Amino acid sequence: MPSTVYQASCHCGRIKFEAEGELTSVMSCNCSMCQRKGTLMWFVPRSALRLFTPEEDTSVYLFNKHVIQHRFCPTCGIHPYGEGKAPNGDEMAAVNVRCIEGIDLAALPVTHHDGRAM
Repeated sequence: MPSTVYQASCHCGRIKFEAEGELTSVMSCNCSMCQRKGTLMWFVPRSALRLFTPEEDTSVYLFNKHVIQHRFCPTCGIHPYGEGKAPNGDEMAAVNVRCIEGIDLAALPVTHHDGRAM
C-alpha cells in the first residue's frame, strides 16, 4: 500500500507540517497529559514528519520522565505533535491526527493505551 502525505497545522497556522505514511489506526492515551488534551496519536518515524515552521517557533512541554517533547503552539495552544524515541531507540513523532486536514476521524480504529499505569 503506498503511503500518503498529510498536511497538518495548529489552529492558527503558526505550526505547519506534513506527515507521510499509512494512517490505518490511532492511539488514545489516558495519561494525565493526553487525557486533558484529547489527542488521537498516529506514530510515524521522525523522518516522515517535515516541518514548514522553524522548530524554534514551537514551544515544548516535558513532564513525568521527560522522554517525550510535547510540541505546542505558543499562540493558539494546540499540541499538533510530539517527539521521542521508540522502545528500540528509533526517533519517532506522535502526530495529533485532529490537526490533519480533511480526514474522517470516525473512520479510524482507535487503540486505547493505559498511560496512567506507566
